Amino acid sequence: MRALYHASRWIFGLWYLFSGVEYFTPFELQPLGNTPLGQEFTLALIHSGLFAWIKVAEIAIAVLVLANRMMPLVAAAAVPLTVVIAYWNFALEWGVVEVIFGALTIFFNAVLLWPYRAYYRPMLTAWRGDGDFSLSLD
Repeated sequence: MRALYHASRWIFGLWYLFSGVEYFTPFELQPLGNTPLGQEFTLALIHSGLFAWIKVAEIAIAVLVLANRMMPLVAAAAVPLTVVIAYWNFALEWGVVEVIFGALTIFFNAVLLWPYRAYYRPMLTAWRGDGDFSLSLD
């Protein structure tokens, strides 16, 4: 599992880094999509200004994943981006390559989450307890 984790970490990190950086390059590498709906979705994100923030988040996540730092937080922070990427690939841009990319994004993110499942377990059972509203960090 350790080898799969590190391979996934490198592939996922480099993939997110490339995807984030390509938007800011002058080479027009950012794919807009092949279907009208996929293009509308991507262009709406670009025109709203949200796409730049998404790309900054991708770069930040990629750097931390590649450095193997803050992984419980970073792997969880990548989930919303992974969901949108999978949605874009499965619903808006259906095709063999798109389905593979969407599935791999989910798979790599899941592999990055798995070793830290003990960190997430308390969040999944939090409804049973009372919140601590003190100012203490303990």
